[in-house]
Amino acid sequence: MADTILTARPGPTERLRRYLRLTKPRVNTLIVFCAVIGMFLAAPGMVPLQALFAGTLGIALVAGAAAAMNCLIEQEIDAVMARTQGRPLPRGEVNSLETLLLSAAIGGSGLLLLGVFVNAFTMWLTLATFVGYAIVYTVILKPRTPQNIVIGGASGAMPPVLGWAAVTGQAPGEAWLLFLIVFVWTPPHFWSLALYRAHEYADVRLPMLPVVCGREYTQRCIFAYTLGLTAVTLMPFFIGMSGWLYLAAAIPLDALFIAHAWRILRRYSDRGAQAAFRYSITYLFLLFAALLVDHYLA
Repeated sequence: MADTILTARPGPTERLRRYLRLTKPRVNTLIVFCAVIGMFLAAPGMVPLQALFAGTLGIALVAGAAAAMNCLIEQEIDAVMARTQGRPLPRGEVNSLETLLLSAAIGGSGLLLLGVFVNAFTMWLTLATFVGYAIVYTVILKPRTPQNIVIGGASGAMPPVLGWAAVTGQAPGEAWLLFLIVFVWTPPHFWSLALYRAHEYADVRLPMLPVVCGREYTQRCIFAYTLGLTAVTLMPFFIGMSGWLYLAAAIPLDALFIAHAWRILRRYSDRGAQAAFRYSITYLFLLFAALLVDHYLA
């Protein structure tokens, strides 16, 4: 199905659009945003422009390459699931070789940018993140364990560390605290999606937590992780990494996330799970934006 030959040859603009969709731009917007926030939090003033632009572009290209590789590996699964049937590979809009070449081209270009114009430490960290997502998570963890999101979330939590490293060439404790926030945020974010898509994961035999352990257990896990996330997001204030402005933003953001998780736990509905999933994305944007504003205004 993925390699179906189309009778109408697409123009250059349409082909570029298809390639762009392989890189999952909506998902990678949040990834790049977190990386950029890491850059600004690492700098006492303005981020050096070379590190800012080359680092952002390099990280974005490698993230896109990882997404394209994920599409390549999971194309048969994507063809079955309603959420992913519209991706270019299941629709036959691109073929496997094109996807592999795209991933290699943009991934290699991104690593080259980081190595030449940023620093070698960031390049190697970014390469490790690519391997962690495209190989360790997609190939090894996702089809084998219901804890795939928890373990594989380490790769998804790396962007702020990559951004910090791009500016300083180091990854201190503050950078890893940003990592921890995203790491603990990932399970309640993705399990909310998995709850109302559980039947699709069951159809393709992916051992997501609701499929293996049931809905009620997943609901309890979402609530527990959300409480843990609240504790973690308060740590920047208590260690002096941020000030009162951040705390004033984090408390209501966390309270609303807990309310969503409580609603899932006590009065589950697919609509409630969808609302929690959507809010979790807004939550992370606003939380990291609050860290940035506090960093400069304080």
